[in-house]
Amino acid sequence: MSKSPYMIGSLVGLAALLAWAHDASAQADQNAPFQIAETGQKFRILDQAVKAIGDGEGTILIRPGLYQQCAVQEEGSIAYRAAAIGQVIFDRATCEGKAALVLRGRGASVDGIIFQGMAVPDANGAGIRLEKGDLVVTRSIFRDSEQGILTAPDPSSNIRIDQSTFSGLGRCDRGLDCAHSIYIGDYGSLTVTNSRFERGNGGHYVKSRAARVDIRDNAFDDSRGRTTNYMIDLPGGATGTISGNKFVQGENKENYSAFITVAPEGKKHSSAGLSIFNNDARIGPGIDRNSTFLADWSGDQINLGVNRLGSNLKRYERR
Repeated sequence: MSKSPYMIGSLVGLAALLAWAHDASAQADQNAPFQIAETGQKFRILDQAVKAIGDGEGTILIRPGLYQQCAVQEEGSIAYRAAAIGQVIFDRATCEGKAALVLRGRGASVDGIIFQGMAVPDANGAGIRLEKGDLVVTRSIFRDSEQGILTAPDPSSNIRIDQSTFSGLGRCDRGLDCAHSIYIGDYGSLTVTNSRFERGNGGHYVKSRAARVDIRDNAFDDSRGRTTNYMIDLPGGATGTISGNKFVQGENKENYSAFITVAPEGKKHSSAGLSIFNNDARIGPGIDRNSTFLADWSGDQINLGVNRLGSNLKRYERR
């Protein structure tokens, strides 16, 4: 049976339409913002790229843009890297009521990404929620959220943060436990270098339960903080180094009694040999009150070296 000219024209038109749709889909995939560097695969959804790497290792390159997406990494080792530093923004979207990135694989790194506006019902909304594995964060910004980075305990793993900014974070309200700019659980170690903490909205700037810390060459500017607490809180004690940091305590404090605290919640880790030296700490101009640079509950032999302390600032207090 021969086909009519009408049927032939319809089939040709349908084929052309399908070809156009395929080309458009291919073009859309080429323009998708999340690319696995090792394979060239592109995805419109970040979580799809994460699942494609699975239990392997890979780098997800992220095109500049503002994204209301989140992802959960269950396995593998993944690097999340902005194609242009400071031009990738994750805004407000959270997974599992926790964070923009929920990480519980073998390890992860984050480079050049901005996280902002994270809020969740339990008031612990974070840019990153780390539940296990190593984490490296570089050249990133966490701002105007309930927390910047929040972790569960993983004593076998380590965290390193470098060249990053934490601004407008933390809270102590609604009758809930406080949130902090950084809150590290019982990890093996925490390293924070060349980073800036400012404009806190409550809680501590760095609260760490890690057994070892290396907190060097950072700026803690509390001059525009609101109802904030300590600059560095080591609630269970820790060994390591706190050096080369600049601290300015602002006026609007919930607790202004100390800049750095060791073991205020009990002694879980030894603090023997913890070295604190070459820091610059002062109370902001025009603020008439006293405070203590280091408040220590541990009873261990802490190595408190030479630090440049402003007026009305006591060097050490055993509590």
